[in-house]
Amino acid sequence: MSDIIVCSFFTDDDYYRTHGKELKENLLDLEIDHELTEISIDPKLDWVDICRKKVPFLHSICSQNPHKKVFWIDVDCRLLEIPEFIQNSSADIIGFQRGFSPPIAIGYRNHSRFWEPCFWGVGTSPNARKMIADAAKAEKESKIKATDDFFFEEGWRANAEALTFQIVPSACVVGRQTLATSHSAFFVFGSSGNVTEYKGKAAQHLSEQRAKWLRRKMLTIGKRTLSYLPKKITRRIIAISDRTGITHYLLGYNRSGISDGRSQTQRRDITNRILRSGINGETELLEDLADDLRSNSIINPNETATIEAARAFGYYSSKTSDKNLKLSWWVRPFPGNFGDWLSPLIISHYGDCKISFQTPTAPSKNTPKHLVAVGSIARFIKDSSVVVGTGISSHEYSINTKAKYFSVRGPITAEFLKTCGGPSIESFGDPAAIISRIIPLERGQTNGRIALVRHASHDRVPLVLPENFDELSVLVSHPDDVRRFLSQLIKYDEVITSALHVLIACQSYGIPCSLITFEGLENSVSGTGLKYADYSLGVGLKEIVPMVVERDLRRIPLDDIRQTQKISDSKKDEIEQQLYDAIHSIWNRKNL
Repeated sequence: MSDIIVCSFFTDDDYYRTHGKELKENLLDLEIDHELTEISIDPKLDWVDICRKKVPFLHSICSQNPHKKVFWIDVDCRLLEIPEFIQNSSADIIGFQRGFSPPIAIGYRNHSRFWEPCFWGVGTSPNARKMIADAAKAEKESKIKATDDFFFEEGWRANAEALTFQIVPSACVVGRQTLATSHSAFFVFGSSGNVTEYKGKAAQHLSEQRAKWLRRKMLTIGKRTLSYLPKKITRRIIAISDRTGITHYLLGYNRSGISDGRSQTQRRDITNRILRSGINGETELLEDLADDLRSNSIINPNETATIEAARAFGYYSSKTSDKNLKLSWWVRPFPGNFGDWLSPLIISHYGDCKISFQTPTAPSKNTPKHLVAVGSIARFIKDSSVVVGTGISSHEYSINTKAKYFSVRGPITAEFLKTCGGPSIESFGDPAAIISRIIPLERGQTNGRIALVRHASHDRVPLVLPENFDELSVLVSHPDDVRRFLSQLIKYDEVITSALHVLIACQSYGIPCSLITFEGLENSVSGTGLKYADYSLGVGLKEIVPMVVERDLRRIPLDDIRQTQKISDSKKDEIEQQLYDAIHSIWNRKNL
């Protein structure tokens, strides 16, 4: 068991010092590497304060042992062995479920937290260690009165999507065996009794299921009771309930995920407010709400992505300008897809204006005049749309024929528009083709490596990469992040991508690029694939289609698929002019 270390600490009192000595003897007998530490405690600190010290302690042991699985054990617990299925576990996190619940009851139905903290292990992966680091950071910064398991739960919730985990069967606890037990019991649970004493004095995550059931029960009883009372008395009781906040609680609007914090529902509400504040250009409110969200818990990846998207919205909607333009573009998945978010960047640049977001899927009735530019969102064009460079992704949906068209992405979109009864359009070109004019970057000496950029739909596809490959994420939205992404891109010898607008950016800057899709995932990107030919023909290049490749990228025949075509200056001039004209048409001005 050279790759395992068990750790714990104990305070300098007789009870815990004795248990510390006994646990040390226990681990020595089992020949298990361990780190047991006696700590001195300020007399002003109580049991809750001492417990939370487990968090930085475990973090320090993990930091000191980067290549070992680290197991925490409460000092008054014992081990009979560490079974092979635990020794050999490849999970990021392994342990007993809260309350030593059986696996059939997995989850939060019966408990407000996931893990039983008296014995659990942390793997060596970066994701596992990040969970512990996040928990330690939360403990250090939080003023909440809470024990260690509160902060470990926060770290778990913030990172769970990226973690593998393994539940140890409850029958592995001495005294919990059943006739169906296949694993021998190896864990002896010990309890100091302090949990009961401090119940209600430390912050807790509340069970949403239990709270919901209780509110429903109280609401039902309340309604039944009121039905027997005279109307005058009923109205008075309801008024008091409304005024005191009882109604607010019973209807579920005051759900608290922790005793002095927020439920998941409330967190979603705050996150939605953050998003709205960004869309509305209320950037100070955005940051205040984000700080508020961070105040009592770790922000999870989805919340982080939403905040980043909100800041991108806020950049465009709060721009200092007396001009404003409504723009429709695709904004998800958050924080945003590079190609889609080129639309506000380009329009803001050529219009030198604020950008107000117009939801593509909004009902057509009474939709104000707005621009539709970058992206395969032609199906969402409305009567009030002004179109410049947009394209279709399939022939499945008809195109609105009443919109004002200045250009479309390519001849395939133009032909389909005509088939639907629309006007004949002869100006083509995806506006992303001029990104090199908006963000001019010098392509100097390259780094001798190849960049892989996946389409967002391929984000979690397992791939085997050659040693000279680096991955760059396409999930960027804020113009500063877009600039950083492009600044990285031009440093590479060449680029391999399954994202159309990364290819377009490469052809705008003159970066050799290969367009691919993955075997078995040919239909994972929305549409039928016609957008690739539509774009390439629209900018005057040879027709491009993605090559289907194996997921082992060491076998890609780069020489066969590498694109070195560049978009001509005359085509870029044409695209620029159409952008000016489209913006002009909305503002009804001759010159910008």
